[in-house]
Amino acid sequence: MTSLQDLHSAGTGPVVLSIDAMGGDRGPATVVAGIARSARVNPHLRFLLHGPEDELTRLVSKRKGLAERCEIRHAEGVVSMHDKPSQVMRQGKGTSMWSTLEAVRNGEATVAVSCGNTGALMALSMVRLRKLPGVNRPAIAVLWPSRNPHGFNVMLDVGADIRADAQDLLQYALMGVSYARNGLGLPSPRVGLLNVGTEEHKGRAELKEAFDLIHGQAKSANFEFVGFVEGGDIPGDICDVIVTDGFTGNVALKTGEGTAKLIGDLLREAFAFSPLSRLASVLAFTSLQRLKKRIDPRRVNGGVFLGLNGTVVKSHGAADATGVSAAVKLAFELAQSGFNERLAARVASTLEAQQDAPNTNNTNG
Repeated sequence: MTSLQDLHSAGTGPVVLSIDAMGGDRGPATVVAGIARSARVNPHLRFLLHGPEDELTRLVSKRKGLAERCEIRHAEGVVSMHDKPSQVMRQGKGTSMWSTLEAVRNGEATVAVSCGNTGALMALSMVRLRKLPGVNRPAIAVLWPSRNPHGFNVMLDVGADIRADAQDLLQYALMGVSYARNGLGLPSPRVGLLNVGTEEHKGRAELKEAFDLIHGQAKSANFEFVGFVEGGDIPGDICDVIVTDGFTGNVALKTGEGTAKLIGDLLREAFAFSPLSRLASVLAFTSLQRLKKRIDPRRVNGGVFLGLNGTVVKSHGAADATGVSAAVKLAFELAQSGFNERLAARVASTLEAQQDAPNTNNTNG
């Protein structure tokens, strides 16, 4: 099995990404700085950049060599963080977000990247790209730093939809398996279903039903189901994929980001407390830098919308240039792997198996 990291190292030619320059809290200058950083380290990247042409032309021209690898698509409108998804669906045409998704829909780019309004981005993605056949609710998947040898766990859903019935949770599990298989190079990922306890009698009715559904698909879909897992297992090594509803997943994600920031702040305070502690910080500088990099949310920035006819990477709205660059790197790796085609094949084969005789063992998705 070839992982995204292997494909990234090998390189197989130019990859075109569609970038929403206007969605983030920090404005287009930060987005341009982020793609410029990615362009410097990855010669295979090309960009379609969406937003006001005059402003973007000025920003791109300040970055050496970026103009030759970047085509600007003029879009006057901007989707703000306060816009309601329903409003954007009716009036979003002409915005940078709409234009970004349209490039993927038309096959001009492989992956769309936006720092914009999550609800609006998901709503527009469902309208312009449509859901994969057999998918009821798309999900947002993130890579969560973990104790596993590969360094991350896949967690979904983290905010696409606050609801999820048992069938939705099964689809999340299958999509998460495909992400882990193609993204982390795991031939047979381990899947855990997030609950308030590991005992089979605990949890809501839909979780107990999902338990049986996921367990029933494990053999034919070539993954290991470890059963219920708890919040403490999210960064652990018990499983590789954590399945939950969007409400629970989003609360967990925001809690994790806040905790990582708190740890960083407390460490800075502790090492600045006295001359001796400041000396200790100098002696421990290398280890502290490794820790900072390990828990820095910016370096694993980027949630992937799963279950659509096209790949969309949602960057954090407050992402700086480092965060944008991390989202672009993820988008590139997904594009190189042919991830969405594999995911579509996985969903289709599982749907067919459920409708007919579940006697296949397809391990390619």
